Amino acid sequence: MAFIIAEPCIGTKSGECVQVCPVDCIHPRQDEGEFENVDMLYIDPVTCINCGACAAVCPVAAIFPEEDLPEKWSSFIAKNAEYYQ
Repeated sequence: MAFIIAEPCIGTKSGECVQVCPVDCIHPRQDEGEFENVDMLYIDPVTCINCGACAAVCPVAAIFPEEDLPEKWSSFIAKNAEYYQ
């Protein structure tokens, strides 16, 4: 997995990251039915191309390269991957 969305996204889901992603790997989008039912957005680990565009625009600094993810949020690696299973 290239990038991980972590705890600061919970309750925010601002969507700037979705808009700049060149491969549409961040979901759910606001136009998707499950958007209202989830607490945060998720990055598809298979589709992500590790470009970093999402991290650069995140207003709550919730997106990290996996190797830079703070240890306290390590559970979000599995949480992002599980969303796409």
